[in-house]
Amino acid sequence: MFRVESTSTGRYCDGISRRHFLQVGVAGMASTGLGSVLRAASDPETGRPAKDTSVILLWLDGGPGHMDLYDLKPDAPSEYRGIWRPAKTNVPGIEISELFPLQAKIADKFSIVRSLHHDDGDHFAAAHKLLTSRGGANGADTSQKNPGISAVAAKMCGPRKPGIPAHIAIPHSSTVGLRPGYFGGSYLGRTFGPFEVGGSPNADNYRVEDVSLAGGLSLARLEDRRSLAHHLDGFQRSVDASGIMESMDRFDQRAYDLVTGPEARKAFDIGSEAPAIRDLYGRHDWGQSALLARRLVQAGATFVTVHMGGWDHHWNLKTGMEDYLPRLDRAVHGLFTDLSRLGLDEKVMVVICGEFSRTPKMNDGGNGGPPGSQGTPGRDHWGNAMFCVMGGGGIKGGQIVGATDRLGERPIERPVTPGDIHHTIYHALGVDPKQSFLNHTGRPVAMVEDGAVISELV
Repeated sequence: MFRVESTSTGRYCDGISRRHFLQVGVAGMASTGLGSVLRAASDPETGRPAKDTSVILLWLDGGPGHMDLYDLKPDAPSEYRGIWRPAKTNVPGIEISELFPLQAKIADKFSIVRSLHHDDGDHFAAAHKLLTSRGGANGADTSQKNPGISAVAAKMCGPRKPGIPAHIAIPHSSTVGLRPGYFGGSYLGRTFGPFEVGGSPNADNYRVEDVSLAGGLSLARLEDRRSLAHHLDGFQRSVDASGIMESMDRFDQRAYDLVTGPEARKAFDIGSEAPAIRDLYGRHDWGQSALLARRLVQAGATFVTVHMGGWDHHWNLKTGMEDYLPRLDRAVHGLFTDLSRLGLDEKVMVVICGEFSRTPKMNDGGNGGPPGSQGTPGRDHWGNAMFCVMGGGGIKGGQIVGATDRLGERPIERPVTPGDIHHTIYHALGVDPKQSFLNHTGRPVAMVEDGAVISELV
């Protein structure tokens, strides 16, 4: 059995620990076995759209505040407008946080939806709505009710090239501490869930295969078919009656080929990148995860999610943003710049969002206690107005969609829903969102609950 240990991302306001172990079977390396991933890709029901585009989702888990990132309100009262001022970009009329100087240079490569909303301040309900287009989950019942958009993409598209999983999560798949969270396949089946790479892509000598194998096996030995056969032959004598050997069908054999094959090995080998490119993204977990995501879509992955967690800033907003925003700025700038350099900007769509935003009015840092009892002021949960950044893959850059009121509390122009975001992503992927799937009760459920393509962006 492989065992992958997740990294710690601290605790959110729900108090759930983010550190735990993940165990999978012999044909898998993460939340979904590779044999199952390949079996899903061969499903005759899987769609094969004409497009060969891919999506990279930078998932800002915990909820980043729109008024500190992409929708600043410099004329609002001080308790609303926050700490930072807006800065001009290379697109006249578009301003973003002054802590995003690198993105300001490339604002023509992405567009900002400023009027996204779902009106829910519950972490779980909000994440479920953003990632499945439907409600149903909440803090009292966190179970996934519908498949996530990345799992649907994996089912409908399969991988863009053979030898790589369609749906990959870096370093892991998580929504508010749930693994794989609302990125999972739900009633589509675990086969369409994410392949989690694990570890830190910023670590020296990073290897996706950093796992322990039962019986002293290593990838070097797996590459040697004779050594593998010898190991299995000796082990078969004690387990043959259970039928384990017969379960290693052609899909599981292909899973071994994927793990040891040159395509995947090359894509995961982030150390082969030129130092200047690695520097472009930033020498930190977020930057190197974004770089690995680029390598994976370039190799043939269809939907790659990058987990960038810890945005639950109920207090100490200043120190939190001064840490997070420069890292995000470099990662986003590096990703868009690199995709353009490689001629992949029309083939790869980048999406940046979290489950909700933060309250336009800052609190006093007390979080329900005496003023300042938790720390310096911050912002609480807010689903009534939030942002989503989109660019590449046929999406127009340099656009602003919608607007919020003078206090940033709610949309006043062109309200956008999670369903609209889903439709737009499926449009970029070449997927027909009018299709339906059978849920656990055998009832057909439409791929997207509501909404339409954001026409201004396509």
